Amino acid sequence: MLLALPELLLLMAAFLLIATLYSSVGFGGGSSYLALLALIFTSFFAIRSVALVCNLVVVSGSTFYYWKNGHLDFEKFLPFVIASIPFAFLGARFRLEENTFFGILGVALIISAVALIYQTLKFSKSEDLNTKYPTWLTYFLGASIGLLSGLVGIGGGIFLAPMLNHMKWDKSIKIAALASFFILVNSIAGIGGLLSRGTFQLPWVEAMGLIIAVALGGQIGIRLSLNKLTSKGIKFVTAVLVFIVGVRILYNTIFQLYL
Repeated sequence: MLLALPELLLLMAAFLLIATLYSSVGFGGGSSYLALLALIFTSFFAIRSVALVCNLVVVSGSTFYYWKNGHLDFEKFLPFVIASIPFAFLGARFRLEENTFFGILGVALIISAVALIYQTLKFSKSEDLNTKYPTWLTYFLGASIGLLSGLVGIGGGIFLAPMLNHMKWDKSIKIAALASFFILVNSIAGIGGLLSRGTFQLPWVEAMGLIIAVALGGQIGIRLSLNKLTSKGIKFVTAVLVFIVGVRILYNTIFQLYL
């Protein structure tokens, strides 16, 4: 056991809260799991593995409930998924240097946080208008975000959803459903990439506690979402959290490299 029991319980409480907040807007919480784990664990293989597993647990339940309520449009979602899976697998196979990994992670967290804040402050009800885009753009977005997701160890929905909201791709509930499904398949692909390289590492005691926490939080969050809870405040709070921790990780990485 890597953590003392009080530390593990505190981390579980944080993961439960994150899963509740993120699942309510279709996300798995991977970016914040990574941010917290990076401050606690020393092995970034373990960090990526735990974050992906927790992501998978949360979005499995979310995807089921979106499907049950008729929000999953598999035909429209398919191009994103087809393009993303192989690139998420490829990204997860890269053996990045630790500083490189944390540098990419910090930048990715900051960008996603800024995008979420912009989305929250900028968009009004008109975000639900949908616009037609060429199919090749859908494949390109899926592949690009899939690769980034595999590199840093998250499902990618937190990058995809703000972008699609900005593009007015479809109704916000449809985008949330796509984000959840996108995270699901990319988390599976990412875990497959780690397994194929022998870099899938789970500290089992800690992992089981965190899985229980996010499973409960995910179920709470998706039920809040489907009961018409507004996502504006939730997105803003989580974006601020991601931004702060992203800056801290990036600062620590630069500090280690140059100071």
